[in-house]
Amino acid sequence: MSAIDAIRNGVKVCMFDQYGTVVDMQTGLTEVATPYLKAKGWTGDPHAFVTWWRRTHFENSMIDALLGREHTPYREIGHRSVSFVLDRAGIPHTMDEVRALVAAIERLKPFPEVPDALARLGTRYKLVVLSNGDPDMLETARQHHGIRFDRVISVAEASAFKPHVATYRKGAELMGVTMHEVLFVANHAFDCIGAKSAGMRTAFIDRRRRPFGRTPHQPDIVVPTMKDLADALV
Repeated sequence: MSAIDAIRNGVKVCMFDQYGTVVDMQTGLTEVATPYLKAKGWTGDPHAFVTWWRRTHFENSMIDALLGREHTPYREIGHRSVSFVLDRAGIPHTMDEVRALVAAIERLKPFPEVPDALARLGTRYKLVVLSNGDPDMLETARQHHGIRFDRVISVAEASAFKPHVATYRKGAELMGVTMHEVLFVANHAFDCIGAKSAGMRTAFIDRRRRPFGRTPHQPDIVVPTMKDLADALV
């Protein structure tokens, strides 16, 4: 049996990362950051600024997950990360400005092909978000991405950021399915690796045409867009 046939026959839930997989985080945040940085007189590349911001956020969230302390909200990690990047770039700022930049995450739009692709996938599978975002951020985001998910789950329910194994287990538990009945879909290798190592099947949306990397936790399917995923599985 092929990997695609195994998914079609065994999967009940398609579970999606939200930031960067469903919604276009890099483009959306660059559009917000560009006029802000121009007004500050910063002459660097806004796209690079956003990449710096996102990498700092990722590093800080991984540190938070590994500390084994009380879970820090995604929004707070965002505030710390943006403030750090602005400091490092030598850009004077206020915390109100930092909060406004981070709040833009809640208004991100989906990649162009995503709504139609998910509508097709929804005819065969339950559609669920499992995101590092805070519950209220994810709820607000619904108004802007316009996609009807069967459930939206924040990792706050597991008190850890992905790729901690507890997050994927909690997602499956809340949906009442086994790990192997979930296809986890992400644009990020780390998220696919986390889900696969936890026991889920995985689909890697290779939008950026980058190698997945050497790991024993290879994805079950690799496609360039969500449309290609729907073409393969519906």
